Amino acid sequence: MGKILSTGAPRVSSENRKSHIKNREWVGFLAIAFMVVICGAAAQAQQVTKIPRIGYVSGSGNPKTPGPQVEAFRQGLRDLNYIEGKNIVVEYRYVERGLDRVPGLVAELVRLKVDVLVATFTVATRAAKQMTNTIPIVMVSAADPVSAGFVESLAHPGGNITGVARFARELGGKRLELFKETIPSISRVGVLWDGNAAPGPAVAFKEYEAAARRLKLNFHSLQVGGPDPDLDRAFQDAVKARLNALIVVRNITIDRHLKQIVDFTTNKRLPSVWEGSEFVEAGGLMSYSSDDPANYQRVASYVDKILKGTKPGDLPVEQPTKFELVINLKTAKQIGLTIPPNVLARADRVIR
Repeated sequence: MGKILSTGAPRVSSENRKSHIKNREWVGFLAIAFMVVICGAAAQAQQVTKIPRIGYVSGSGNPKTPGPQVEAFRQGLRDLNYIEGKNIVVEYRYVERGLDRVPGLVAELVRLKVDVLVATFTVATRAAKQMTNTIPIVMVSAADPVSAGFVESLAHPGGNITGVARFARELGGKRLELFKETIPSISRVGVLWDGNAAPGPAVAFKEYEAAARRLKLNFHSLQVGGPDPDLDRAFQDAVKARLNALIVVRNITIDRHLKQIVDFTTNKRLPSVWEGSEFVEAGGLMSYSSDDPANYQRVASYVDKILKGTKPGDLPVEQPTKFELVINLKTAKQIGLTIPPNVLARADRVIR
């Protein structure tokens, strides 16, 4: 008889069946492992591309007109290749009214868990220090930040605060000396300052008072209180005291009434010295201060270093290296004043 050929499927041995099952299990394991790797890479990519969020509390300007300080900070960011809305987000908070709003504004930014908090004046820095010891804080301090208790030292700040010390208050003596050199005839000097603000204007007032004593000048306090200072009363006091020079101590309250103060000094032909060049650009006579645009551009560099992993306590507080004497010749002409040639020659900038 011939052999009968089977036409069915070949029989699979138990060994082959087990091998096939193991292969399927191995393929499944590889697929799961592959998915884990892909998901991990995606999560890592999300972390890498996370857009940092910066909180910025400004003592001047408003959302429609941020002002020169904010613009200088933005320029500093652009110089470091940060583009707002693309690879960085900045949450701006403008005081606009009284200083009593500051803690609330700072609290908003702390609740947002910003990556860095920029505090551009003393009250904001103090509020930020009280509210968080974990969020890095970059300050712009008009006074000595060590004396104010913000940092342990300029070289080794410690804690979560660093930034730029403008030392605007400590320049009072130099300002008054330049004022006297520019106008040798001045003898009765008034200081317009906000007595309700803590404590920077009071420090500045004492600095000017000591300098006036050294220069043998009659010294008069024109103290006002925010947020709605009685400037008319202060101006009346200035007229009664027959002042022939005015020093303006800047802070949020005073800055907000810049035009009113400039108009008064112009109408009364009263020479004035200010604590920032932007006030001279607006019609004040002269100013002596650190280079503010450079200060606020440096703030951006602190933000950059912190975002890249440097602890704020390891970043030394910077001091100004450049100071500017700015004179407005147009204002001098309006009030009938001739600026000595030797002073003009020393001016870093002359507005004509």
